[in-house]
Amino acid sequence: MAANENTKFQVNYKLVDGTLINLYASDVKDLETGLADLGMVATLIKTTASDLGASVAPARAAAPSVASVASQLGATVVEGQAPSCAHGVMSFRTGTSARGPWKGWMCAAPKGATDKCATIWA
Repeated sequence: MAANENTKFQVNYKLVDGTLINLYASDVKDLETGLADLGMVATLIKTTASDLGASVAPARAAAPSVASVASQLGATVVEGQAPSCAHGVMSFRTGTSARGPWKGWMCAAPKGATDKCATIWA
């Protein structure tokens, strides 16, 4: 079954064996009911897949934290939102100069612009 003109929510699940499960809902109540129904038959879906010879995915490990990923990559975690200037959202950049490593928020104006805002050094 495909989504129709009343569909406001669509949830798609792809199982390890490639089986697609699509849930369509016209409103939040319909979505909640559909998800609850899908949850009730999840074991039946897995059992049927197993009976048909399809592989079932093993349980996944918890996702790593942002801090642990940043640590592994040697990155700096920036809390909150990036600062803005008159030209838009500033970009966080890092580098190394003759005087050593640097990092700061840079203005979004093009390089060489005469009205470029001052860098906010971190």
